[in-house]
Amino acid sequence: MADQVSGHMTPEELRRYGRQVVDWIADYQEKIESFPVLSQVSPGEIRAQLPAHPPERGERFEAILTDVDQVIMPGVTHWQHPSFFAYYPANASGPAILADLLSAGLGVQGMAWATSPACTELEQHMLDWLAELLGLPVAFRFTRPDGTDGNGGGVIQDTASTANLTAVLAALHRATGGAARRDGLTGRYAVYASSQGNSSIPKAVIMAGLGEGTLRTVDVDPATQALDPARLRRLIEADRAAGVIPVLVVASVGTTSTSAVDPVQAIGRICREHGVWLHVDAAYAGVAAVCPELRWLNDGLEHADSFCTNPHKWLLTNFDCDAFYVADRSALLGALSILPEYLRNAATESGAVVDYRDWHIQLGRRFRALKLWAVIRWYGAEGLRAHIRRHVAAAADLASWVAADERFEVVAPHPLSLVCFRLRGPDGPNEGLLARLNETGEIYLTHTRVNGAYTLRLAIGGTHTEHRHVERAWQLIQQIASSMREG
Repeated sequence: MADQVSGHMTPEELRRYGRQVVDWIADYQEKIESFPVLSQVSPGEIRAQLPAHPPERGERFEAILTDVDQVIMPGVTHWQHPSFFAYYPANASGPAILADLLSAGLGVQGMAWATSPACTELEQHMLDWLAELLGLPVAFRFTRPDGTDGNGGGVIQDTASTANLTAVLAALHRATGGAARRDGLTGRYAVYASSQGNSSIPKAVIMAGLGEGTLRTVDVDPATQALDPARLRRLIEADRAAGVIPVLVVASVGTTSTSAVDPVQAIGRICREHGVWLHVDAAYAGVAAVCPELRWLNDGLEHADSFCTNPHKWLLTNFDCDAFYVADRSALLGALSILPEYLRNAATESGAVVDYRDWHIQLGRRFRALKLWAVIRWYGAEGLRAHIRRHVAAAADLASWVAADERFEVVAPHPLSLVCFRLRGPDGPNEGLLARLNETGEIYLTHTRVNGAYTLRLAIGGTHTEHRHVERAWQLIQQIASSMREG
């Protein structure tokens, strides 16, 4: 039994154990390829190794680190493994890890400017920096290039799920002239999104109190998997004729299933014509616009009322970090601002500062801007572009290899770093192929359905993923496909 710990960790103990933790993380990154990508434990196996009751006496930190190795690590699926090709990436990088440590050490609660001015102002500046790096419309910046203040701006949300819910609330406030906030939902409303939109969109509709029946699912073009604007127009016009108020359209730039890019330009024109809020969910793909040759991803953003993208997916910034922008903050603040007496302060009363508690659902907030600041400064624009370009090139190579193998087919466009493919023929062999690939422990893939067919997804984007890892993945796919045929 460890000796009793009598009180708080001293600064000297923090130094000693802190060095051990940093060394542990560095060692983990060095040997990460030795682990199976997908955890091999069974349900309940981790809990069975944990004591049934909390300790009565405190334990030394060495005991905690020992249990991390012995109990926790077997139950970890290694998202930072260079052969993690499932879902979409969740980047972690050295500068972001260290900046997260700084944030934890400072322990800032940045709900208002007054509670830590640096937390607010660094975040404002980083969101402006990111908007510049991605070539976003000037309307999304706090400060325009000419130095004048704008009406929009950005905020770091935890995830795109929260950003999508926040957009629904702001759009509902504008569509009802504030009545939704004052009187509750008393009318009939509609929200529109692609059938390939993220699952957070229907959840946002439910959480906003609109009800599942409010969501209109718009069919996609089978060839591109992108939303069909003509069908969107018909749905909006039919709702208006029936006395239903169109609240919001969500356009996806890089859908979860296939990375399809909705035609934002055409969608935006429809939204402008009917006075409907346009929110662009670019959680995965939006950061790719850091590369000038991929700025086509921004086509139509001048029509958008709000936009979000996740640096924590593909821009080397640790989870969680979603960049959410609005072109005009008035509806957002109108929907979410609450000022009880205990939050009043001189800075807020002056109107000269941003209080981010009014920009999202929760009151409290962490100092997330530190890690975005560290990443942008460490890598610079050139390093960020190189990261994206390396993975886009690897995906193009993978797609060409798949197309050259007559057993396989590429089943959706692959403009970025996701390739969707399958064995020609029925679903069964594809299901078996995916299961056997993941059982190897060498790689981890997930699946989707494209036009009803079971399809494998290989998403390239890990911080340490190199071309050789993609080559090895394809070799393994071919080998297992051959053994299945022979068997």
